Amino acid sequence: MTESSRSQGFSTRAIHAGQEPDPLTGAVVPPIYQVSTYKQDGVGGLRGGYEYSRSANPTRAALEECLAALEGGSRGFAFASGLAAEDTLLRAVARPGEHAVVPDDAYGGTYRLFAKVAEPWGLAHTPVHLGDLDAVRAAIRPGRTKLVWAETPTNPLLGVADIAALAEIAHGAGALLVVDNTFATPYLQNPLALGADVVVHSTTKYAGGHSDVVGGALVTSSSPATGFEDLDERVGFHQNSMGAVAGPFDAWLVLRGLKTLAVRMDRHCDNAERIVGWLAEHPRVSSVLYPGLAEHPGHSVAAQQMRRFGGMVSFRLRGGIEEALGACKRAEVFTLGESLGGVESLIEHPGRMTHASVAGSVLEVPDDLIRLSVGIEDVDDLLADLEQALS
Repeated sequence: MTESSRSQGFSTRAIHAGQEPDPLTGAVVPPIYQVSTYKQDGVGGLRGGYEYSRSANPTRAALEECLAALEGGSRGFAFASGLAAEDTLLRAVARPGEHAVVPDDAYGGTYRLFAKVAEPWGLAHTPVHLGDLDAVRAAIRPGRTKLVWAETPTNPLLGVADIAALAEIAHGAGALLVVDNTFATPYLQNPLALGADVVVHSTTKYAGGHSDVVGGALVTSSSPATGFEDLDERVGFHQNSMGAVAGPFDAWLVLRGLKTLAVRMDRHCDNAERIVGWLAEHPRVSSVLYPGLAEHPGHSVAAQQMRRFGGMVSFRLRGGIEEALGACKRAEVFTLGESLGGVESLIEHPGRMTHASVAGSVLEVPDDLIRLSVGIEDVDDLLADLEQALS
């Protein structure tokens, strides 16, 4: 990435970073290099450094360069899923006997990875409310804590963490700050610029944006915490050695999605803000969880580190679980389904769906909670659908 391109606007980078016209044909869209191996010009004579597509593939390389450009990072790494990205990172930077601080309202799959995979391997973890900086400091185990893991906003309770403050705490303990930026996307928030060392994405969500691909990504800082100066090399080695890489077609689909990320996110935010205002006045709604609300406990921090507040909305119903389940069933324009970040609006009951794996743990979510992934449909149709679903 050149110095001139670093100063370009977000959408310009999303469309052009890593995506120069094909030198052979002039095609303006990077080709899908659906290939496993590459002809060598003599033993060890690699063309462009390509020998085997687990190690490197031109389509994946284009995506990785684009992601790094959008997050303002050193390198991007594309994976087969968000959890594959997370697992690779844990193996790359932590060892058995070490420790991580994780959110007490993390995505259920992330918590399952820490609790059911990483902990038996030997990586201990402590769930903590990341909005309480004193609690974060108290959770640090001197000499053992190697990771402070943050989501902001969190899934599904839309909690907000102060990235700059967490970076200071993590670096003071000799640990990395990792930020899951899936909900906010690089269009709304850039954790690396606030001191984070690694950004995680499920590219399945807003990056891809069309509910037609599963993928994940890591983007590393150009100036990681002391003791992790070789972070790029560690992650790159483990990406190749563990092998959970993004396939060429999946990488191409995410690249296509990134081109329209800015315009989609603006529409997601517009629609979410209208829906939040409507829900806040609804007699059956007991509370609305959205960082854009002035009464949200993390609103002031979110306003400082986010450009807008995103397309994810959660709310609780006065009628409890039965009313929540009924509303999910009655929705029509909102599709009842897991995942998020696509152009279509989704509705789900986290306690029975995406967060069922944390039932009975400290991360259990309220059973009257509904989560919306607000799409880019005509907002009046979305409001009418919520009206009949809650009636």
